[in-house]
Amino acid sequence: MKIMVISDTHIKPGKPVPQFLMDIDKYDTIVHAGDFTSFEFYNLLESTGRLKAVHGNADEQKIKDLLPERLIFEADGVKIGIVHEGALSINDTTALRYLALEMEVDILIFGHFHRPLIEESDIILICPGSPTAPRMADPSFVEINVDKGSVSINILQAEGHCCNYLEFLKKLDSNEK
Repeated sequence: MKIMVISDTHIKPGKPVPQFLMDIDKYDTIVHAGDFTSFEFYNLLESTGRLKAVHGNADEQKIKDLLPERLIFEADGVKIGIVHEGALSINDTTALRYLALEMEVDILIFGHFHRPLIEESDIILICPGSPTAPRMADPSFVEINVDKGSVSINILQAEGHCCNYLEFLKKLDSNEK
């Protein structure tokens, strides 16, 4: 089973379909960990029939009324949980690990931080970052492959601009060379 994991897309109504969705048909499941922002973008993903999602803090009320705060599903023998928020900092994942234990999941997917993270221990924590509005990172999403309980995870680059801070650092680095 191949899963696309995205979060914090913040797609405004009337915007064109983002480039990272061009290969969406190769995924069995699309996970969105909140902050679609527009109902139009939510509908686009929902129309695939493969969406597993929670609402985020920036979502409009229609989305919050439709989607839960937490969701658990199974993929080829692996229990996966989804939340939007669950920690105060991406640097301290203790609260997220306890949340995953409380939810009794093998993998916990979360958003809100706009920065990718994969942390593997007895539980796997995944933040896909943001493909459209990254913070301190390049635009990204995550691909999970689950095969008979075995899991492999990759952070993939999305087309687009990195955050202004990273662009500034890249310019500084190129000026020094």
